[in-house]
Order: sequence, then C-alpha cells, then structure tokens
Amino acid sequence: MLKLAVFDFDSTLMDGETIDFFARELGIGEEVSRITEEAMSGRLDFFESLQQRVGLLKGLDYTIVEKISHNLPYMNGAKETIAELKKMGLKVVCFSGGFRSATGYAKNILGYDADFSNILHQKDGKLTGLVGGDMMFSHSKGDMLVRLQSLLGITEAETLVCGDGANDLSMFAHARTRVAFCAKEILKKEANIVIETKDLTQILHKL
Repeated sequence: MLKLAVFDFDSTLMDGETIDFFARELGIGEEVSRITEEAMSGRLDFFESLQQRVGLLKGLDYTIVEKISHNLPYMNGAKETIAELKKMGLKVVCFSGGFRSATGYAKNILGYDADFSNILHQKDGKLTGLVGGDMMFSHSKGDMLVRLQSLLGITEAETLVCGDGANDLSMFAHARTRVAFCAKEILKKEANIVIETKDLTQILHKL
C-alpha cells in the first residue's frame, strides 16, 4: 500500500519551468531554456546548469521574482490528484530543483505537505546570481527521499515518485511506483507508469 508520494515541481506540478519565466523578464528566455533542456535531458550536469542559469538572472528585482512565483500556471489535475492521494492516506511532498519562492507559495494552493527546493540569494532587493538549498545536485532528490523514508518509516514499496527530467532519476532508484510525466526519454526508460498527456489525474487511473 502506498504511503508517500513525491512530485517534482517544474513541468510536473507546474506547467513550465520557473526559471524560464524569470529569464524572459531579462530577455534571456531562449538562452536559459536551452540550458534547462540540456540538463533535463541528462546531457549537462544539473549542479553546473543550475549555477549557470541562476548566474544569468543576476540583477533581477526580487519583487519580480515573487510576482512571477505567485502567478505560475499549475498543471492540469495537480490539485485534484494531491487531494485524492491525501484522502487515500498518503503524505504528499514536492522535491524541486527550482525555487522555494515558487514551491513554498504553491504548497497551500496545491495542498502538498512539505516542499524541498532551492533558494535564490538576494541582496538589496536584487538577485545576486547565487543559489543554495536542498536540491542542488543530480543526486539530491534520491538522497532526500532516502532520508524522508527513514524518518517516516516508509519503504520503497510504499513510495510513489513522479517527475519529468534527468534530475528525477535519483529518486526513481528508491521507489517501487515510478511515474514519468510528459517526460524526457532518459526518465521514461526507468518508469513503470508513463503518462503522455498533461493531466495529473491520469496517475490515479493507473494505481
């Protein structure tokens, strides 16, 4: 029986990549999207790509960061799916290689129990181009999942994970139910549930 569900945020619970929305404000959307694509497809080290992309955001007003973070388009079915899983008795958690400004705000809207993500460093109201946090490396999600399972006394067999990119691979290694959601090829290969339509409620039909 499932007891824990862990969802990625960008392009999973949210329709798009938070960092791409920020980049568009600075007119560097295409450049940042290209790096994101390389990282999510597994062709670029996640840690290096994160630092590179955040570095390009240097100087962006933090008020803009918050405004964008609070107006992101959530994925079709995200709220309903989380509510249903919680009704079934699961703890639902969000792991994101993205940012707390977005995942912390979405927590109360989408209804998950906790979020683990990264924090954009700001000084004097502007981004410094630096980043820190829980999800900086390609192995971070797997590492955090193992710690969470240990803390909650939950096994791999009782765990569902859902994501779309290469940095979700590490958590796939520690869960029996592995959902690739509109995902990159590299992740689909390791999944046992593959969903190709942008509707998270499809997960409920597959359980």
